[in-house]
Amino acid sequence: MITTDSAKLFFALLTLVANAAVLAGAGLWLAARWSKGAALVMDDVQAELTRLGVPVAFAVAATAMAGSLYFSEVANFVPCTLCWYQRIAMYSLAIILLVAVIRRDRNIRPYGITLALVGLPISVYHYLVEWYPNLETNVCSTGLSCSIVWFRSLGFMSLAYMAGSGFALIALVLALTPKESA
Repeated sequence: MITTDSAKLFFALLTLVANAAVLAGAGLWLAARWSKGAALVMDDVQAELTRLGVPVAFAVAATAMAGSLYFSEVANFVPCTLCWYQRIAMYSLAIILLVAVIRRDRNIRPYGITLALVGLPISVYHYLVEWYPNLETNVCSTGLSCSIVWFRSLGFMSLAYMAGSGFALIALVLALTPKESA
């Protein structure tokens, strides 16, 4: 059986990979605007994303969903209001991306990007509230305070940070995935 400490480390390492992928992808996208060499690399990346973009985005959303369920249902970390808002976005992403994978439908891109870009600022705000509780507004006034931090892996990675990293990676992967040919 997996321990809570093992799960924290596992998801922290996945978050580092997601952060590296977001930085590399965004950096490549920017570099491709000015460099022919980077543009060629971006073409290769997009060729792979034609086939793998939606499945990769689904894998990220499904993993984030599994992690949130593990931490709430097995580790008994009670989700706050902002956690629930992030879950609404991430679980919806997992469902629509699964359907898109099954149907081999890249036309899901605008909807997936939109949901990821709705979840991302909620995660960022939640992460800020964890560090600066005075930023908490009435959104967290009932039940558990949104400033409670269940853990900080590697000294900075909380559940809100992990969710935000997932949203950022999903948005980037879908944005770089080429549109379906008509």
